[in-house]
Amino acid sequence: MNLTDRIVVVTGGAGGIGAALCRRFAAEGAAAVVVADLDADAADAVAQAIGPVAHPIALDVTDEEQVRELVADTEERYGRIDLFCANAGVTTGGGVEVDDAGWDRAWRVNVLAHVYSARAVLPGMLNRGGGHLLHTCSAAGVLTAVGDAAYTATKHASVGFAEWLAITYRDRGIRVSALCPQGVDTPMLAGGIEEGHLGARVIAASGAVLTPDQVADAAIAGLAEERFLILPHPEVADYARRRAEDPDGWQAGMRKLIRRLTA
Repeated sequence: MNLTDRIVVVTGGAGGIGAALCRRFAAEGAAAVVVADLDADAADAVAQAIGPVAHPIALDVTDEEQVRELVADTEERYGRIDLFCANAGVTTGGGVEVDDAGWDRAWRVNVLAHVYSARAVLPGMLNRGGGHLLHTCSAAGVLTAVGDAAYTATKHASVGFAEWLAITYRDRGIRVSALCPQGVDTPMLAGGIEEGHLGARVIAASGAVLTPDQVADAAIAGLAEERFLILPHPEVADYARRRAEDPDGWQAGMRKLIRRLTA
């Protein structure tokens, strides 16, 4: 996808990867960038920094009616949506002991929000015969987020859903990409490190932490090539291959890493 003159929506657009995507889409010549976020003030700040092409809006991605209204308002304002980025995500930092509320929140933000946006935006894209969905799914969706069971499970589900969409709608003009970064220097990672979450410590120890702008660069390249799986950390492809070829060996290596970090 060439971003010139495109109409783009980004959820979770007020910080981290989302804000970097908004900035980069505008720099690539998008006609409009809708910065949607639960934090209305932060969304407004990002939009103000970008300039006239950016339009901020408050959005709870777990509320399907709000998502429908976002899509309807954007289509009324600009005539269409060319690229919808379902980017919002949450972690729990825990395992099976995380309560039902934590699991439910992870499920609603990391999976159902993608379902809601697809339901809302696909009819218009299909009527026009084209459009692109970019889902931020995380490397946890093809590997494992050590120390975070709900994040692992829901990110696997988000990758699976994105793949289903790609298979189902590609021949009808819809392109789908799953953006799967590993460690990214965001408040989510910083908060996890500060709170001592095992998964955040593993990422920090790996030394492979990218900036949000680097992830946005990878997203732009992947969108231009219309790739399904966009891996800002190229090594994730090798990890996933090794995991598929030798699941027991991969798990043994991960357990060894955990023992080393928790010794």
